[in-house]
Amino acid sequence: MHVNISPTWAPILQEQVSKDYFKSLNSFVDKSYRNATCYPAKEDIFKALQQTCFNDLRVVIIGQDPYHDKGQANGLSFSVKDTVAHPPSLKNIFKELESDLGIAIPKSGNLERWATQGVLLLNATLTVAAHKPASHQKKGWETFTDAIISGISTHKQGVVFLLWGGFAKKKAKKIDVSKHHILSSGHPSPLSANRGYWFGNKHFSLTNEYLVSQGKTPINW
Repeated sequence: MHVNISPTWAPILQEQVSKDYFKSLNSFVDKSYRNATCYPAKEDIFKALQQTCFNDLRVVIIGQDPYHDKGQANGLSFSVKDTVAHPPSLKNIFKELESDLGIAIPKSGNLERWATQGVLLLNATLTVAAHKPASHQKKGWETFTDAIISGISTHKQGVVFLLWGGFAKKKAKKIDVSKHHILSSGHPSPLSANRGYWFGNKHFSLTNEYLVSQGKTPINW
């Protein structure tokens, strides 16, 4: 597994990739990709860290697992490749965006346009076996991605963390709220959204209001 990430992340991650847990994780991932179909494509495993430069980072959106069906995962949380139908959670994200800011639902569910503006789309686990959700959890990825969250909290100022659903909300303890801003709500999945825990959270406009209050450029969602 080649850790091809933006050099701007090196101060935070250089120490992690030399640790024993990461070496074990590396072996597990290499073996998994050799012996079975896994997602995303190997070159996209670290795409969130390639697309979003640490210096430009303004927003973090935390997901749990990559999509596990063929052709969906592209290495960014909640995002899919250009020609792929929007999964249910992404549909609800776009519905809330339309309701909040009047932005028409886009044809493409590829969120690279957010990532390149400083929105880190980080899954807690960066790989998954085909059709087996959560299959690569507890192999070391969570230690790695928790170190990313903690590093952002320590080394950055005024970042907005969007914590959607119970899993993401558990990451709040790694964030220094005296330096950063947390917005939390239910998950955009239909189960949560249809119970009233997602729609109307206005996280996209609230994110931009906070960024402007910090003298930062708002996100063009």
